[in-house]
Amino acid sequence: MTPAASSGSLGPRHAGRPPAAAVPVTVLPQVLSGQGRGLGRWVSRGWPLLAVLAVQAAFSLRLLRSDTASQSEALYLHAGHLEWANWLHGAPVPAFSSYFSGAPVIYPPLGAVADSLGGLAGARVLSLAFMLGATLLLWGTAARLFGRRASFFATALFAVLGTTLHLGAFATTDAMSLFLVALAAWCVIRAGDREPATGWLVAAAAALALAVATAYTCLLFAPLIAALALLTAPQAGRGWLAARRAGTLLAATAALLTAGLGAGGGSYLGGFERTMLTRARDSATPLAVLGQSWSWAGLVLVLAISGVVISCVSRPGAAQAWLLGFLSAALVAGPLEQARLHTAAALNQHVGLGAWFAAIAAGYTVDRLIEASPPGRGRAVTCGACVIALTFPAALGITQSRSFSSSWPNATSFISIFAPLADHSAGPLLVEDPSVAEYYTGAGARWQRWSSTRNITRAAGISTGGPAASASVTSAGNAPVYASYIAEGYFSLVALNYTDTTGLDRQITADLRRNHHYHIIQVVPYGTEIPPIGVGTYVIWQYQATTTQAATADP
Repeated sequence: MTPAASSGSLGPRHAGRPPAAAVPVTVLPQVLSGQGRGLGRWVSRGWPLLAVLAVQAAFSLRLLRSDTASQSEALYLHAGHLEWANWLHGAPVPAFSSYFSGAPVIYPPLGAVADSLGGLAGARVLSLAFMLGATLLLWGTAARLFGRRASFFATALFAVLGTTLHLGAFATTDAMSLFLVALAAWCVIRAGDREPATGWLVAAAAALALAVATAYTCLLFAPLIAALALLTAPQAGRGWLAARRAGTLLAATAALLTAGLGAGGGSYLGGFERTMLTRARDSATPLAVLGQSWSWAGLVLVLAISGVVISCVSRPGAAQAWLLGFLSAALVAGPLEQARLHTAAALNQHVGLGAWFAAIAAGYTVDRLIEASPPGRGRAVTCGACVIALTFPAALGITQSRSFSSSWPNATSFISIFAPLADHSAGPLLVEDPSVAEYYTGAGARWQRWSSTRNITRAAGISTGGPAASASVTSAGNAPVYASYIAEGYFSLVALNYTDTTGLDRQITADLRRNHHYHIIQVVPYGTEIPPIGVGTYVIWQYQATTTQAATADP
């Protein structure tokens, strides 16, 4: 789509040199519109983007050591190390593909490399690189659609969102998948007026297919990328050419995904089905899910919808109004789907990915607001005021990102006590939510030792005692199976925190008390103070050959 002629310009340039006091105001429009010559033109084109990237990087970097690894981070990074051991040494690996919400051979090995080089902070820096790349792609996409000024405000709004800053310091698939979807969108827009642009569309399909393989939820955004191909096709012969572009994109994406599925095997199809098609409903209310999404990106949504209204009123063309509508809808599609499932899991990713698209429409709105101001100083003052107004979403994003990055229990105390016990024990371990313990302990490489309250792992790596076939893979395990294993003294250590699988935990506790070989050896504070609940605890039981009476105090 060809941008409106006025969208990247702030009116006639002033003749002569302005007074010194006016320099900051009059230079600002030239910076955002890319005016100037020689070195000045390069600086004006590059520095606004560099400033946005610097702010984004600074506020994400401050989160690198805000907390210990979350369960998701620990699971992906530990899985990546096991995948490398399998590739290099033929070591067996768990059936990650049967329950991961993305292919375990894509992000986890990359994250593991970064983890080996720089620890958890290094893996989080990798996510920051992906998020900075997404911001860079947003700049290029918005500039091609609506001009340089719109791209500045689009990237600035996206860069300071709490979800953006958090995902830049969160070592999971989220940042990588967001970058890949952004790359697919950029390739589609980059095709521009080229004909037939097959190379760019195939590149977009490759990026989109890789994004879906990285995180299956990205499949929700495939229709949006196809809509971009439809609506940004050249004006001449738009109907047939647009349909051919969208068809090429979707067909190439489907072919690549089918090839990947064939190479991966049936376990990948099972994992996709369990995490996408038969996902169990959670306990979060739809109102709570939508309320959280609104608090994180409500401003971007309001500006994006305003852009749709402005486009309809100004009548620049139906295609532009539809384009802005699709960009705005991207921000609500994910939260609506999660509200239907009553779950807030991965809501950060959906809001962050949708905000990438909606920010383009939001940048268009700000651009049109500035363009509607009187030419000259009035327009410059309006532009400066909009830049200053960015401090509000920035302050909100900084606060929210800190909350996001410390929203899980700190495991320092638990790991400091449990790790030596695991290292000096040779038997099987039963730990509620064991991914964090596996990641931090030296015994983590021997994954066959670890069982959770959702699944028991035998020495040969075979799983048993899982939830019923009709239940989610995250449901609690089968209590009678756990009781039989505890009765025979199968586990050398048991650690429960009574949070995720509370009912099963209490049944396991009763079974442990009936077997007088199990004793409570530690009650470890877990996490931070949460009024009025207080500090959580991990209760650690150990199997001992003596018949000493087990402790009777309730955890």
